[in-house]
Amino acid sequence: AVTDRWAFCGATETSGSDTAVQRSMGGVQSLELSPAKGPHKVGCTDIMADHTKQGSFFRLYYPCEISGEVKHPLWIPRYEYCGGLADYLERSKRWCAPVLHLAFGYHEIPVGWDAPFRAAEKYPLIIFSHGLGAFRTVYSAVCIEMASQGFVVAAVEHRDESACTTFFFKSPAEDLQQPIGTTTSTEHPPEGPGSPQTRPPILEEEWLPYRKLDVAEEDFSLRNQQVHLRVEECSRALDLLADINNGKLIKNVLPGDLDLSVMKGCFDLQRVAVMGHSFGGSTAILAVAKDQRFRCAVALDGWMFPLTDDIYSKVLRPVFFVNSQKFQTDDSINKMKRLYSTGNEIKIITIVGSVHQSQTDFTLLTGQLLGMAFETKGSIDPVEGLDITNKASLAFLQRHLGLQKDFDQWDALLEGDGHHVILIK
Repeated sequence: AVTDRWAFCGATETSGSDTAVQRSMGGVQSLELSPAKGPHKVGCTDIMADHTKQGSFFRLYYPCEISGEVKHPLWIPRYEYCGGLADYLERSKRWCAPVLHLAFGYHEIPVGWDAPFRAAEKYPLIIFSHGLGAFRTVYSAVCIEMASQGFVVAAVEHRDESACTTFFFKSPAEDLQQPIGTTTSTEHPPEGPGSPQTRPPILEEEWLPYRKLDVAEEDFSLRNQQVHLRVEECSRALDLLADINNGKLIKNVLPGDLDLSVMKGCFDLQRVAVMGHSFGGSTAILAVAKDQRFRCAVALDGWMFPLTDDIYSKVLRPVFFVNSQKFQTDDSINKMKRLYSTGNEIKIITIVGSVHQSQTDFTLLTGQLLGMAFETKGSIDPVEGLDITNKASLAFLQRHLGLQKDFDQWDALLEGDGHHVILIK
């Protein structure tokens, strides 16, 4: 089976004394997330409703009003994620986690942390699902662009043990026995905006690591179980946004200054899409089959392996596949084409010169030489590749959500008409 494992390498920012270090790690270009191109300024916050593992946890990107001082959240919100990435990559935490922290720990996301929500209209929604071994901030470039174009985006952090690591809270009164595979973190304190600043006094923070396959465990069985759990988490995130839209008081376990009640009546619950990368792509496909509130799906380099054959006999909502040139096999492309069989509205394009990580933030935050060596970059310019991904996705979303926008200016990309774009028929 094609696996969803990705490799990457680090590079530091290009300011001050870090420049020499960044050069030595394989690149001399400026390494940062691209600023959003849409008409809206973007804010973000983290929401964890219900502190348990069964609750909902996501980063929310939204159009905002910005005035005065703006705080930018760190791209890696906690040091524990560096350890989780080291575990996922099967490297020693002792040396790999500090290296990852040196490489990525000081990057900031160019959005306003807890910035005032722009409550001036009703916004369509996107639920975003991350790939295997990732976490909620890894697709910030895509999510920021969607929010700048007038969407509210909830980037779920999955607790199916497919994230490199994640956390929740446990009340000692609920269960005195620590769940298998979890750890209580006290070693590294929160590091800045975008991470919990104080721990709720009666709750214990628990970290849930990435689950590695046992020797005798079947890959498909685990991944199929996980993809169904992921869909449930996407639906729960949408449930929570619906509650916020209806004015229900939501208790966010994570401290912050954003008043969620100002979002009442500002979400267009009739215009909801689900989007994801790789394992998140298969999650998006299954989500439109299981939850009719999702009107369409965008699968970025979708990983078809976890899906059972019955998906090909279902009448789905429209699905848009935006594939990289390097990741997809003939077998996975044929599986995508099988979705045509029931008359589903399917579009499949390939971005020439792209690799699996071309739709993640890693393509922007790694140096050129190591980026090529570890396949976080293809031959296409990373900014151009993400620009094609975003524009094509926006054109598809306008078409199938019935939006009154100007995203149809990029309709040609849906037909494979454009530099670096091929239509798969």
